[in-house]
Amino acid sequence: MTGLQEQQEQQRCSFVAVLGAPNAGKSTLVNALVGTKVTIVSHKVQTTRTRVRGVCMRGKTQIVFIDTPGIFRTAKRRLERAMISAAWGGLADADHAMLVVDVQRGVSDDTQAIIDRMKEEGQRDIILVLNKVDLVERSTLLALAASLNEEGIFGEVFMISALKEDGIGALLDYLGSNAPAGPWMFPEDEVSDLPQRLLAAELTREKVFLLLHQELPYSIAVHTDSWEERTDGSVKIQQTIVVMRDSQRMIVLGKGGAKIRSIGAAAREELENLLERRVHLFLHVSVQENWTDDRGHYGEWGLDFDV
Repeated sequence: MTGLQEQQEQQRCSFVAVLGAPNAGKSTLVNALVGTKVTIVSHKVQTTRTRVRGVCMRGKTQIVFIDTPGIFRTAKRRLERAMISAAWGGLADADHAMLVVDVQRGVSDDTQAIIDRMKEEGQRDIILVLNKVDLVERSTLLALAASLNEEGIFGEVFMISALKEDGIGALLDYLGSNAPAGPWMFPEDEVSDLPQRLLAAELTREKVFLLLHQELPYSIAVHTDSWEERTDGSVKIQQTIVVMRDSQRMIVLGKGGAKIRSIGAAAREELENLLERRVHLFLHVSVQENWTDDRGHYGEWGLDFDV
């Protein structure tokens, strides 16, 4: 047996779907588990729009986390239906399922709807992750855990703070020790399956939400129009922020262009940290009233337009 064959025989690989209601902290948790930023985070609900795979190496075990869009009960718009379909599709592709619950909110209607569907589909041994445990009294936490255990579909329970990364190690140890034998699905040094152009667009969209979350609805999009590698090692990136109305365009621009400059500066700083080189970022705002009915957007995000 060659060294490579021996190494491959020792390898283990597991896909873990991370599900939960909007704003349960799934993306923050996936970033903490992977050890670097692979998915965007904001206080705006329904920020994650597609299935993002974050890859964590634990010795000879590769754990692939599938960060899914937040699942909510009522989906009236095409984009919302596509996001929910992507979330349940992530569960179908996984070896293990993990339900993240915001302990401050407890069992919301959205969380209960997820639990009910898991029951209907015969899901068992779901990993229950109680998040933001630093923000509630212990008695409240224990009562919530007891109530959820009565649902009869959960196996292991982990109490964590994804933001503070408390409890992350124990969760990773459990996932690593329960990963099935099998070859790695990604190179050892890869942390995400998102193309750089899409990740760059997602980071800019995150900054739009963080700076304008009280003024702008979630239905905006960001596209990377061009990516030019320059001879000095830097990269020139041109992106378009797509909004649905001219009034939203004015919000993104801000007085005298102040807001879009702030968005650009914040996005450029994070991109430079991520890419470890200088970034020249140019942002443009476009009004497309019915962009959520444009099939092309869905293909870019890996969403099903026809759901």
